[in-house]
This record gives sequence, C-alpha cells and structure tokens, in this order.
Amino acid sequence: MRAPTVNQLFGAWEQGLSQSPIQRSLTLLSLLDDETPPAQLTELSLGQRDGKLLALREKTFGQRMIGYAACPACVLRLELNFDVCDLAMNPIAEVAEPLALREADYEVRFRLLNSSDLATADYTDLAAGRLSLLKGCVLSATRQGQDVPVEGLPDAVTSLLASRIADADPQSDVDLSLTCPRCEHHWQTPFDIGSFLWAEIHAWACRLLREIHALASAYGWREADILALSPWRRQAYLELVEQ
Repeated sequence: MRAPTVNQLFGAWEQGLSQSPIQRSLTLLSLLDDETPPAQLTELSLGQRDGKLLALREKTFGQRMIGYAACPACVLRLELNFDVCDLAMNPIAEVAEPLALREADYEVRFRLLNSSDLATADYTDLAAGRLSLLKGCVLSATRQGQDVPVEGLPDAVTSLLASRIADADPQSDVDLSLTCPRCEHHWQTPFDIGSFLWAEIHAWACRLLREIHALASAYGWREADILALSPWRRQAYLELVEQ
C-alpha cells in the first residue's frame, strides 16, 4: 500500500465536504483501492473498514497521533498521544460469514454490520436504531425450526447477539481508557478513526490552501505548480515570502 498523493487527498477532501460522516469514510477508503467498486467498500464490516482507515492514516500522516479530550469530572482539557498500533485490535482479515448464534430454543444466522447498515438505520430513538441495525445483519432467525421476526426475539437473545457481533468485529468498537492527571477520574471514551482522520485531513487541506494563496499571490504560480512542489521546497518559498 502506498501513501495517497497530494492531489488524491485534496480531491477526497473536496468531495467529503458535502458528504455524511459515513460517506466520507468510504471516500477516504477509495484512496486505498480506486479499482474496488464503491458498493464493495460499503460491504466491508465496520471493523475491516476502520482497520483500513487506520492503515490509510499511518501512510498519510505517520504512526504518531495526537488528540484531545475533556475530563467529565473536572473539565480539564487533556492532550492524548498515542500510536496507530495502539488502536489496532486485530489484523485486517476476511471474516467467515454467516455467523451463527444458538441460545435456548433460538437459532440466529447473522453477518457483521457494515457502512450500508449504518447509513440506512432508523435513528428515531435508541431502541429503533438498535432494532433496525439488527434487522440489517440478521439473515434468519428460528425457534424450534419456525421462523421468528427480529422484533420477536427475546431481549436475552438480542443482547447476546449484539455482544457476539461486537466480539467478532472488535475493531468496530474502540474505546480509549483515560485518567485525568488533576482529579484522577477514570473513564472510557469511544474513538472513531473516520471522524479523527477526516478532521486531520480537513485541517491539512485548509493549511495547504493558505500556503497556495500565499505563494500564488507572491509569485503568480498556478495551483498545480505549487502542489507539484515538495513540502520542503514549498516551506522554503513560504519563508522567503514572509521575510
């Protein structure tokens, strides 16, 4: 896998400005493999998708990551320093589907959640969202050989099913364990690589636009010529402009 070019990143950023967070993640994924049909990317499990986004992040900006969080107890703002490898729950691999769950008299065949499930889920409330996600990934459900609708499954079965889905795709649900250095409060906060990477790319693109504006104003160069410069040469010219 090679790092995306400046033009590829710029194009993905411009396209992502008008997209939902789910669509943005898929747009960024296309940087890894522009030969894979978009429909195929949406069928990746959430863990597979996020594993690939972590790989893209490493190729684009390196291993080291810096984030921020506020302590829920004393609101102290914390700077978080971690590596891509700290977030890798498992290798990117194909998951053998369908999966099966047997509990009491029930048997459920299911697959892992994907981006399409998230995009089409009913988010009217928490219960509706949970049910629509389960409907998307349940392939069949029976009780003593008789078909059962997803909404007819008992809470014990649906809770166990949700746990099995998470266990089978751990990269899809990553939490950071944090401790406040001031009040020593411990808590966990979810980490979404798609949102994190998009924020980094957005900041990078805005910074690069300012550099293009400065150099184009100073030298009359075209955007394509400025983008063709290496970051080091571009920075050297910016320092000359600022003198």
